[in-house]
Amino acid sequence: MSLIPATILTGFLGSGKTTLLKRVLHEAHGQKIAVIENEFGEENIDNEILVSETKEQIVQMSNGCICCTIREDLREALQLLAAKKRKGLLDFDRVVIETTGLADPGPVAQTFFMDDEIAESYLLDSILTLVDAKHADQQLDARQEARRQVGFADQIFISKTDLVAKDEVDALVHRLKHMNPRAPQQSVHFGEVDINQVFDLRGFNLNAKLDIDPDFLKEDDHGHHHAHGHDHDHDHEHGEHCDHPHHHHHDDDVKSFVFRSDRAFDPAKLEDFLGAVVNIYGPRMLRYKGVLNMNGTERKVIFQGVHQLMGSDLGPKWADGEARTSKMVFIGIDLPKDIFLQGLEQCLT
Repeated sequence: MSLIPATILTGFLGSGKTTLLKRVLHEAHGQKIAVIENEFGEENIDNEILVSETKEQIVQMSNGCICCTIREDLREALQLLAAKKRKGLLDFDRVVIETTGLADPGPVAQTFFMDDEIAESYLLDSILTLVDAKHADQQLDARQEARRQVGFADQIFISKTDLVAKDEVDALVHRLKHMNPRAPQQSVHFGEVDINQVFDLRGFNLNAKLDIDPDFLKEDDHGHHHAHGHDHDHDHEHGEHCDHPHHHHHDDDVKSFVFRSDRAFDPAKLEDFLGAVVNIYGPRMLRYKGVLNMNGTERKVIFQGVHQLMGSDLGPKWADGEARTSKMVFIGIDLPKDIFLQGLEQCLT
């Protein structure tokens, strides 16, 4: 049986997760989706459908989707769904897990790697984070869970942009990008987002793509980040001036930084160093990824991790004439950037 793709949907209370889910569950998109709601509260997908008194909380929807509310363990719910699929009792193509608004998606993501039984049935596709434009600044300022959700994201959807001024949306986009430069951002209106922008994003694939705007995180002399020029025209209308004096007052604890070098890494030194930092800072390292030029191999080495879990793989060969530049991005909570950058520098040949 091929692996069942799983998507983790996260976001703060009121950010529009349920609206997005309803759309996924009721629309005729031809996909059979099992939704696991990891949340109990007013915001059940459909109280009429989900009578919580039933013993087994798996409900088949009219368009072939399946809804499963769980009170107990996520692991058990995933195992139960996979077992029913194997036995032909349930038919579905993929799973979406909606976490509670206060959840840290890290442990949910780790379930897919730590648990052999889950890893044999499922493939973690991506973590989607919804951000409510109207309340985002206040939530990001006040709640570390909200900042973590941004740091973990493979794709960020910004809802309720119609309720705030354009410069506020621009400032939010900028802020989120500093926290997580590897997640594309997109505005959504009432959950109306194309299914192909939600599924099969392969955010956890060990692939050779590391799409971060190369100039975005360049430092200027004061150690501030640039409110970089006009290289991000996806945020600004053409000819508009990018000048947000209020960008800098959010000193979020979730930040990202990039390491790059044209010199090759010494594999043994790098392994020791990464092992050491993951040991010490693992709980604060949300997501990290790199495409590396390793001494002794003609192929790119791709690595990524979540908290203390780290994996690497040989990627494609470096093309003729391609600059063999190693690039790594780290997203975490108060990570000591200078220790990381100096340590990585010392791992070069």
